[in-house]
Amino acid sequence: MITLKHNGDRDFRLLNLTDPQLKAEEWEESNKTGAIFKKTVETLVSRVSPDLITLSGDLSYAGDLVSYKNFADYFDSFKIPWTCCFGNHDNQDGDAPVRAVLDEYKKHPCFVFEECDPALGNGNFAILIEKNGKSAEGVILMDTHDRVPYKTDECGKNLAWAGLTNAQLGWLSDRITGLKAAGCNDTTLITHIPINAYLEAAQAAFKNPKPDKSVTLADSLGTKPWNAGYEDSYGVFHEPLSAYPEDEGAFDLIQKLGTTKNVICGHNHVNNWVVKYKGVRFIFGTKTGIGSYYEPDINGGTVLCIDENGVKSVNHEYVDIKELL
Repeated sequence: MITLKHNGDRDFRLLNLTDPQLKAEEWEESNKTGAIFKKTVETLVSRVSPDLITLSGDLSYAGDLVSYKNFADYFDSFKIPWTCCFGNHDNQDGDAPVRAVLDEYKKHPCFVFEECDPALGNGNFAILIEKNGKSAEGVILMDTHDRVPYKTDECGKNLAWAGLTNAQLGWLSDRITGLKAAGCNDTTLITHIPINAYLEAAQAAFKNPKPDKSVTLADSLGTKPWNAGYEDSYGVFHEPLSAYPEDEGAFDLIQKLGTTKNVICGHNHVNNWVVKYKGVRFIFGTKTGIGSYYEPDINGGTVLCIDENGVKSVNHEYVDIKELL
């Protein structure tokens, strides 16, 4: 298990970025998409001073090794530990392109990673954060793959977004048990595709549990979108929630083991709601940059502040990019 040690009075700060989706040509100096991404990241790093940067998938597109290498060179330049899980676009051409990315990333000194059984996917590993000598937080990153065969719908399609497999859930149980044995009783799970329980959380929290672009970020800080008991929720629900359509058992396992208090995903670029449901905070990370599709107001990252007892706060940090559009 990887261990990151942090001492002093200041909280450990984890900065999560998601869904940049940059192609090789978008890293070129004159490209607007790349410039917006770099301005966003550099603003966040300066503002947050993170101790760990995580990317919750869809860095680029499978096979675009130039772009993936540019990511590694860029994040290494901050001299801050960084890591990622992979998204559906990273995984869309199968295993070999992802393994090529990992072979490249493992050459980079600031990249944090631990090999796992490749049969479970690429990028299942845990990081133990020690704060002032105490096991404070376990950060677990997992691979949610791409698409899987599913029931044929009225349009003749039989693919669904993938999720965590039974074998991965067994691995997750072992990792959480190992973290408990190390004295860590607070964990955060980071995936790309949301686990199925996000659907439950949305049904419980939202007065209108469907995408509603009329609800703004400012509205979400009040009571307008939220059912009673969920008024401390925030963030918007602007597109359909794309998760595996059946309960894969992840939430039952999380509740049984009892340490996972936060789950972070990406995948839906214009959702960034945060809802505490049955003791677990379900978080859509704020999209970073304008790669693929976006909304100008939903740009930035998500920050977890961690003290000796685990995650003590979660907030989105926004970067204004309107003058660059």
